[in-house]
Amino acid sequence: MIALTPNAVSEVKRLLAKENKPELGLRVGVRSGGCSGMSYMLGFDAPHEGDNVQEIEGIKLLLDPQSLQYLSGTQLDYVDGLQGKGFTFNNPNATRSCGCGESFSV
Repeated sequence: MIALTPNAVSEVKRLLAKENKPELGLRVGVRSGGCSGMSYMLGFDAPHEGDNVQEIEGIKLLLDPQSLQYLSGTQLDYVDGLQGKGFTFNNPNATRSCGCGESFSV
């Protein structure tokens, strides 16, 4: 479904530990909006009925079926450098993305 780089795994685990709610997983999704048509969503959430659940190094990844069709094969990374820090998406399904990398179209 989705791959996490070692940097993303470390950062998600760090943030989950701060939440202190072991039942939560990382919800990855898409919604309409953004300058290219669709934007990425990330947040901690409990699993919902119908979710696709994938476990990577103890992290539960939660994707609703609609988001999965746009994100299948995506790699989630975390970068921390001079240009800023944050999660980035490498989505092979995106035919176009905006300059900030927060939205895409297929």
